[in-house]
Amino acid sequence: MSAPNRNVLWGRAIADELARSGVESVVVSPGSRSTPLTTAVSDNDDLTVYSVLDERAAAYFALGRARRTGKVTPLICTSGTAAANYHPAVIEADQARVPLCLLTADRPPELRDSGANQTVDQEKLYGDAVRWYKDLPEPEGEPRKLRSLRTTVARALSEATGTPSGPVHLNCPFRKPLEPTPRPGDVPADLDPLAAAGRGTDQPFVRTTAGVPQLDRTDLRTVAEALSVDRGLLVAGPADPPGVDPQAVTALAHATGFPIVADPLSGLRFGGHTRVTTTVGGYDGYLDPRVTEDWPDPEVVLRIGASPTSKRLRKYLARVDARQFVVDPAGEWREAEFRATDLVVADPSRLAGRLAEVIRGAGDPDWRERWECAERAHADVVADAVGDEAGGYFEGAVLADVADLAPEPSTLVVSNSNPVRDADRYMAPSDANYTVLGNRGASGIDGVVSTALGAGSATTDDLTLVIGDLAYYHDSTGLLSALRCGVDATIVLVNNDGGGIFHRLPIESFDPPFTEAFKTPHGLDFEPTADLYDLGYTAVESRDEFRDAYADAVASEGTDVIDVTTDAEASQRTRERLVEETVAELAE
Repeated sequence: MSAPNRNVLWGRAIADELARSGVESVVVSPGSRSTPLTTAVSDNDDLTVYSVLDERAAAYFALGRARRTGKVTPLICTSGTAAANYHPAVIEADQARVPLCLLTADRPPELRDSGANQTVDQEKLYGDAVRWYKDLPEPEGEPRKLRSLRTTVARALSEATGTPSGPVHLNCPFRKPLEPTPRPGDVPADLDPLAAAGRGTDQPFVRTTAGVPQLDRTDLRTVAEALSVDRGLLVAGPADPPGVDPQAVTALAHATGFPIVADPLSGLRFGGHTRVTTTVGGYDGYLDPRVTEDWPDPEVVLRIGASPTSKRLRKYLARVDARQFVVDPAGEWREAEFRATDLVVADPSRLAGRLAEVIRGAGDPDWRERWECAERAHADVVADAVGDEAGGYFEGAVLADVADLAPEPSTLVVSNSNPVRDADRYMAPSDANYTVLGNRGASGIDGVVSTALGAGSATTDDLTLVIGDLAYYHDSTGLLSALRCGVDATIVLVNNDGGGIFHRLPIESFDPPFTEAFKTPHGLDFEPTADLYDLGYTAVESRDEFRDAYADAVASEGTDVIDVTTDAEASQRTRERLVEETVAELAE
């Protein structure tokens, strides 16, 4: 690998190791100090480069892509505050176990703590939010340093996809010249080919063979015996990338006879397995103490994934008298009610498949029927109210309509605050070929547009984003990626003029300060964003208008925004009314 100078040599070695390690795409933001990295990945035929101008949007774009694929997506930025703008996405990636590799260009070490322009302390910038950190040595055409560099990159990518997966950070100092300017003698002509060009195959310089955590036979039998009861639940929270194996969980559901309680982000709410299992999704509308006080408690609960989105589900699990197994491959604690009795360190898919082979019991059919009856009651109540209410188009109906109308296959991204909660309650389980994603690691509303577009860049699925107006406003710069990165999306903008989520909280009764300090109506017109970023735009106010506009949007090329006017307070009153009607039906 010949190079005109040591910086080019360094950048090419890093890009080569990324490609050899299976990286397919890199997200880059423009900057001077990162020139050796940007040039190298752009010149590598095995890497696709996405250029995202805003570093915060870039980080979330990479996060969305990595979340959708389960593979590492590297990021490249210049020095200074550019790297700091990655931090929100790094926190989300840490909490949600999404594999990222942050390549932050830096000034030479002697300029640190010197007052030099665009120089900040980038060492361990992200603290404990990254799985691994390394300050790379300065470029040099020396064989041992090059071998060290390649080894470090290979190790970093392995750490990003380890257990648990997550972000890693490589800080990359460069001194001028940053461009491929020839520097005679900078790279020795007799440089060790092994260090300069890597191994003789397409494999990374160092291959890491990672085992899958699993139980030994004795412990497996112990868990199997605990699950061999009449009444139990399989609770699936938001899944870690690349997701859980539906076939393995289905096999376990058949072996135990237990219902699958499927969070919309679990990967189990939708799919063919719902035809042959009791898969429930309306629990947030009926797991009220007035209903469940007359139910027998489950005897055992097996929980996989992160903490469920539904507060009602979490509180129900907290008050039942049951042995509760939390399965986590990293052995981390992900149960904030502290009612779990057992922490099982194992891969959830592997564990489910192995348990299905040794458990012999069909469970209590009356127990399954109880959950199925509750699902039907919830569905019947919702079906009568998904149209236009007195306060206009009900926000929960927007999510129900998207689940009904989205083409197959589709990637559906739901924003935090109300959209993900409405998805939880009103997107009924079905056999539709949908992948539903959301940022539930730290549950912020920042970067949601970019996350969705990043996910869309990784698949040929149709892409629909359902997002609130504040989250849309918060990441409006991310809309540029639809055009620059060639991503087609249908963006459903639930526009209630402010923070509708706060109508769910007791502070709603205190006004002031509720309206100005919490709901914060903004009065913005979002149509100009479509003009700015060359998007299609339609404003609707009724259910019929929305369904027609959505059908047109998914059938057309390019990215379209459907601005849906809703009333936050009226929608919240409808949510409350539907729960009361469902509770009344089930508590008779």
